[in-house]
Amino acid sequence: MNAPLPGAASIGDGAAVLTRARLSIPGMHCAGCIAKVERLLSASDGVYGARVDFSEKSVAIDHDAALIDVPQLVRTLEQNGFAAHPILTLDAAADSADVAAARHHAMLLSALGVAAFASMNIMLLSVSIWSGLAGDGRTIFHWLSAAIAVPTVIWSGRPFFQSAWGALRHGRTNMDVPISIAVLLTTGMSLYETATRGPHAWFDGAVMLLFFLLGGRVLDSMMRERARAGASALMGASASGAMLVDAAGRAVWHAASAIRPGDVMLVAAGDRLAADGVLIDGDARIDQSMLTGEAASIAFTKGQMLLAGMLNLDAPIRVEARAVGDDRRIAELARAMRDAGQQKSRYVRIADRAARFYTPVVHALAALGFLGWMVAEAGAHQSLLVAVAVLLITCPCALGLAVPVAQVVASGALMRSGLLVKDGSALERLAECDMVLLDKTGTLTLGRPMPQSLDGLDGTARGVALALAQASSHPLSRGLARSLNDAGVVPADVSEIAETPGVGMSGQWQGQRVTLGRGAPLAHAGMAMSLAVGDGAAVTIAMEDVLRPDAAAALAALSALGLPQQIISGDGVGAVEKVAQMLHLPATAAADPDAKFALIKALRAEGRRVLMVGDGLNDGPALAAAHASIAPSSASDVGQQAADLVFMGDSLNALPRAVRAARMTQRVVRGNFLLAIIYNVIAVPLAMAGWVTPLVAAVAMSSSSLIVVANSLRLVRAAR
Repeated sequence: MNAPLPGAASIGDGAAVLTRARLSIPGMHCAGCIAKVERLLSASDGVYGARVDFSEKSVAIDHDAALIDVPQLVRTLEQNGFAAHPILTLDAAADSADVAAARHHAMLLSALGVAAFASMNIMLLSVSIWSGLAGDGRTIFHWLSAAIAVPTVIWSGRPFFQSAWGALRHGRTNMDVPISIAVLLTTGMSLYETATRGPHAWFDGAVMLLFFLLGGRVLDSMMRERARAGASALMGASASGAMLVDAAGRAVWHAASAIRPGDVMLVAAGDRLAADGVLIDGDARIDQSMLTGEAASIAFTKGQMLLAGMLNLDAPIRVEARAVGDDRRIAELARAMRDAGQQKSRYVRIADRAARFYTPVVHALAALGFLGWMVAEAGAHQSLLVAVAVLLITCPCALGLAVPVAQVVASGALMRSGLLVKDGSALERLAECDMVLLDKTGTLTLGRPMPQSLDGLDGTARGVALALAQASSHPLSRGLARSLNDAGVVPADVSEIAETPGVGMSGQWQGQRVTLGRGAPLAHAGMAMSLAVGDGAAVTIAMEDVLRPDAAAALAALSALGLPQQIISGDGVGAVEKVAQMLHLPATAAADPDAKFALIKALRAEGRRVLMVGDGLNDGPALAAAHASIAPSSASDVGQQAADLVFMGDSLNALPRAVRAARMTQRVVRGNFLLAIIYNVIAVPLAMAGWVTPLVAAVAMSSSSLIVVANSLRLVRAAR
């Protein structure tokens, strides 16, 4: 969908009104693709910006529709090998990416399964040949191997052949080009040897090559799949629809997509707003924790703006819709999350950096080996065997496995210790972080307010309070009920219990009216509850959100790892200062999502690599914008999906444990690359000298992959 950009400026000699188009590009699979797509589009006349969102395989393009329209943008990409189609909405972008990713992952799994089955059967036939089978028996076994290998190569090689052909067709190259050449040459030479009753065939090498490479692709795909979603969950935080008041005064429910500016919404107590709008009625009490993270009742007056996702606590109110659909504030936050996620998409992983140099080197070595033996008058057959051996022995199995195997092993170790890694590249980014930003409520604290003391309540009051508190789902009520239960209190026999949103609980006890609700905020606690029994004076119960266990020790461990910390919270100044003093940390209070996002951008501009730890809807853009991010399992759906890692349990010791594991993973990955380099330095000269047959090359290639896997298994204990 094309949408005019707010504040479009004059560009060039005339006034150009920019529009934004979103295109889905399912064929992007690496950092090189991202750079090529952005470069192709940015070079087109009328395009003033192109930003890829790799997690959704899409690109946002700011362009002058008078100079270049969406079909032309699609043609530009397709002419360069990238199939594309327009996306109409933000939700459609996520849906399109989900479908494409699921289809690609299913294809990889299918190809891997076929390659694994074929490898086992061909290896059984090869054992007999290696044991000395000769004559017609050898030829028959070669043909049996061919009958298994050729369909396998066609089916399981599709991910590599399609990618390689798409690159070559448009004058480009990628890692899949040498892989495809090696597989096809090996299969072709094996068929020739079989047809001419030659002594050797290398079907096992071709199929094993596909098996190992597909194993790496599947592992990498699994890690990428864990990184999806985030902004879609944020869009779902507002109401799915609203009661709209028509000219006759009747209220009729409409879906959020049907709301238009000027419509009057009737929002009942306990309901969330479906659109941004102006309060028509006199006063309202609103829970805006979606934006601030702090569960507090805020008073709004007539004429003030309310935002989609806010919760109406008191009586029904009328709100005139002003911003709907993608113009809502919550949609702006979703766009901020997507834009921030694109910065991570630009992160060039170690494997991608290595791949830039690998392909031309492999091509050059294979060509040099072929030409050298041709010049030495060895003949086309022998020269081709040398080229095949070089391609096989240098085929990037070890390189393809070096990163995903290490990341999967480390992720498994972290998962067993209560840390879910959603994206393998997050371990690379986490290892590079040099400072930590922490939210307060639900992150440094448990997000479960508890009474500071029960001393102000006598036995009767405690029983009444428990009866009322356990009937409510409000965080303050749950915290009070938990403490009273832990103290062994028995609930009183309270009848006619009812809850009034924004007010509290009420009931009847021994003919007296009893109430439990929010009390006036206390300077030393910030939150309070008020219990009244009959005509007696109300008792104030001071509530506070307690720190997570081991918080101080965990932060000290982060400092020992060279990671200074800072608090940034949407809570009030008093509550934040109290926690900051307890933990001896600098802090910023009353920070909305924009302020958190802006701080991370400013730190990034200074060259800092920030680890963000947060839990709420208001932390979503910051979690997405940070170099790496972690959320607790108690976080909102948006917080969990925007974060790279999620930790279980209450202890913050998960943070230093994750950093140590990430740094160890990077050391193992670098070791894997070093092993792959040493292997190639030794093996390539032998292959070019003609001392390595394609069969030996296939075995050596497989052995190098196994060495990389064995080295990665050191990470089994990475989470300690």
